[in-house]
Amino acid sequence: MTKFVKKDQISSSWYEIDAANAVVGRLATVISKIIRGKNKTTYTPHMDHGDFVVVKNIEQIKFTGKKFQDKKYFRHTGHPGGIKETTPEKLYDKKPGEVLKLAVKRMLPGGVLGRKQLTKLKIYKGSEHPHSAQNPKVIELNKLNSKNIVRN
Repeated sequence: MTKFVKKDQISSSWYEIDAANAVVGRLATVISKIIRGKNKTTYTPHMDHGDFVVVKNIEQIKFTGKKFQDKKYFRHTGHPGGIKETTPEKLYDKKPGEVLKLAVKRMLPGGVLGRKQLTKLKIYKGSEHPHSAQNPKVIELNKLNSKNIVRN
């Protein structure tokens, strides 16, 4: 028999990830799994079981190959002929955290649940952040195995 967890039984943890020399896509997969709650045994696709993730040192993030200059992000203004494009290089100059945020956003479900889960991602320049009171558990990316992300 399958047991479902109720809203009041869900508890959220805080995790801290240092993005120095991390590849954007690989970092985004780790973050999206934690935000969705896929690292928990109580995971249910239609509920928000995820934990909070604090990412620091976002200015030292990396892309593989020539994606930093060649990759294109598209958006539409809603007006005829209103398609706009940008590269990670241009976006990084304006908002460094937006590159990682877009990568994580596209790995989350669309709709209300995905937008709610994306609010659990906190991105900061430098090594200081205002969430030290939550005592976040540090995740070291270089020690992670792709099959063993974070287990409780």
